[in-house]
Amino acid sequence: MKYRFYILAILILMLGCNSSNNKKATKEIIVDDLGNKFEFSSTPQRIISLAPNITEIIYSLKLEKHLVGNTIYCNYPESAKQVEKVGDMLTFNFEKIISLKPDLIFITVEGNTKESYDKFNELGLRIFVSNPRNYQGIKKTYQDIGKIFSINTEQTIHSWDSTINKIKNESMKLNKSAMYIVELSPLMIVGPNTFLNEYLTICGLKNIAEDSPLNYPIYNREEVLKRNPDYIIYPTDGNDNLEKIKSAYPEWKNLSAIKNNNVIFVNRDLHLRPGPRFVNAVVDLFNQVRQKEAVVRNHQR
Repeated sequence: MKYRFYILAILILMLGCNSSNNKKATKEIIVDDLGNKFEFSSTPQRIISLAPNITEIIYSLKLEKHLVGNTIYCNYPESAKQVEKVGDMLTFNFEKIISLKPDLIFITVEGNTKESYDKFNELGLRIFVSNPRNYQGIKKTYQDIGKIFSINTEQTIHSWDSTINKIKNESMKLNKSAMYIVELSPLMIVGPNTFLNEYLTICGLKNIAEDSPLNYPIYNREEVLKRNPDYIIYPTDGNDNLEKIKSAYPEWKNLSAIKNNNVIFVNRDLHLRPGPRFVNAVVDLFNQVRQKEAVVRNHQR
């Protein structure tokens, strides 16, 4: 079965945002994820993004003409690679940043450091902090940046929600468990209260680490055998395969996910960035799980 209506929904939402050339700023007070209040007397004309997910939001909102700097990891869309590079998310060329004369700098809590935040404050630069830990947080960041530039994001958000709800409804009866690996060695997996865990729940998969008090727990390899996930999700840059997992943990050959060929490799950049492609990542995982399930049903006939 083809899930064309999901892809169509993605295409619609990508076209749904209208960029604004209006120089008049919104009078609305916007609160960032640190609780800092912002009111703009004029629309920022020169902005810097210090995280790939923020860069993707800027392009999704068609604000790239204002983007004068970003990081070496900001590689999507393709044209983001051509923007002036000011650092690698952890370390920055502050002289270059000052020379670019930004009206506003966007940073994130998990990707950037408090030291960088403090340094920007010392330099008198205006900083907007984002901390999208889940789907709701992603939507807030998207809407916040839209408000700063007087862009209505309602149509896009509605399209996202519609696609997510359709997938939830189709996945309600799946009742399979999954382990989402972040790093193979040491074995770090996705815990609750993260946007990565939401990929699983939306697609009808039960996280084997849902009882962990940590967002990204380090797991014992024997504990994985005990919990025996039906699926393993592994983000990759394209250079990983099943043999890599088998060689790292030979005893995992007895896992249901391994025996049933239910290891799903997903694009690292697409899945690990809490930005506007969250819905694309959900659709990607949903389609791959459904393809696996269809194979099982065909064998049972």
